Amino acid sequence: MQVMHSQELAVALQATRLAAKLCQHVQKSVTTEALEKRDKSPVTIADFGSQAIIALALREAFPGIPLIAEEDSAALREDSNPHLRTRVVEEVARTLDRPDLGAEEVLGWIDHGGASEYSELFWTLDPIDGTKGFLRGEQYAIALALVREGEPICATLGCPNLPNSDGSAGAIFSAAEGTTTSHLVDGGSEAVRVSGEQSLAVSRFCESVESAHSDHSQSKAIAHLLGIAGKPVRMDSQAKYAAVARGDAEMYLRLPTRPGYVERIWDHAAGYAVLKGAGGTITDVDGKQLDFRHGRGLEKNRGVVASNGLHHAELIDAIAKTS
Repeated sequence: MQVMHSQELAVALQATRLAAKLCQHVQKSVTTEALEKRDKSPVTIADFGSQAIIALALREAFPGIPLIAEEDSAALREDSNPHLRTRVVEEVARTLDRPDLGAEEVLGWIDHGGASEYSELFWTLDPIDGTKGFLRGEQYAIALALVREGEPICATLGCPNLPNSDGSAGAIFSAAEGTTTSHLVDGGSEAVRVSGEQSLAVSRFCESVESAHSDHSQSKAIAHLLGIAGKPVRMDSQAKYAAVARGDAEMYLRLPTRPGYVERIWDHAAGYAVLKGAGGTITDVDGKQLDFRHGRGLEKNRGVVASNGLHHAELIDAIAKTS
């Protein structure tokens, strides 16, 4: 890796590790009863807490670089949410080992992510990508990327529950200067590369668990057209990008489910950088490059197609034929 983004990557990795610890601690509080009641307060606490920790690190290290993040503190400031506000502050204080931390400090850190306009250099953050996966105890991701001139150039993608080949779970993927690395829970790290699988027939593809996020029926038609026999791997969050990056699958489809829907940059920037650094190819469903130059949304793109690159053109052609 070149020295150019070593400081940014070091700060991002440390902040993501801390945010992952907070999220894991909060996730342990999710009960079957809470799920039955559709209680989303644990993921809300983790969302805000994760953003506060990462935004603080970025503000202190890179005060001149704006942050476009998913959350803001408006809901926490409401008089009807004192318990939620207190829980967020408690979790951040516990994670940072700062017992005297005040609410206004934490709320201010969250609001550091309030940028919305494009600039030549900015960070973008999804503090918890994959809400339902988090609540189910399955896949979610902490996704942070540095974007320069519309291109994600440095990123960390924390996947605390992603299973590893050695039987362990959890990894943080980092990308910078065209290289992707997986940092494992035990402290080890290894270079990450896409699968070299040549045959479409035995290719594996990922898609969202929720049919509202990607058109499952079209995915099935695409697989049939391309002769892909295996069932799709369904998981929440940008962990799908990590799966393709390290060769667990050969493609990831996020197909539009309704006209006019605009993807958010924080849902793809970190995964884009991680997969591209591992040698993959990422476009929209029309084969156009993803354009991160329009503030909070991928305004000029429709859907996302990510792959190991070997059959990307065939994928785009199949999408056109099944649309």
